[in-house]
Amino acid sequence: MTENTQLIRGILEGCILSIVKKEEIYGYLVVEKLKEYGFPDIHESTVYPILNRLEKKGFFIGKRRSSKLGPPRKYYSISNMGIKELERFKGTWQRIKNNVDIILMEELK
Repeated sequence: MTENTQLIRGILEGCILSIVKKEEIYGYLVVEKLKEYGFPDIHESTVYPILNRLEKKGFFIGKRRSSKLGPPRKYYSISNMGIKELERFKGTWQRIKNNVDIILMEELK
């Protein structure tokens, strides 16, 4: 990640909420999904603290499950509070995005 670490982490929280809403998933797959969506520099060391923070806030439910490929994995699913938080994030993101777009479009005039 770059010098915009705090900004990226805040955005990643919303993105991770959205990913987990789509399917029950474990941490490493969240990292892989983020890379598929265009965040190539994201690492487990960034994502796991976010997953833990979102779980502590009650936005996720974490369950350990055995794995055929190694140690047990912690799978995350979204809670009702998480769904509400995702909706709040989407509204905030849309307002910020619209405002930034307006400012940047003014520059092109």
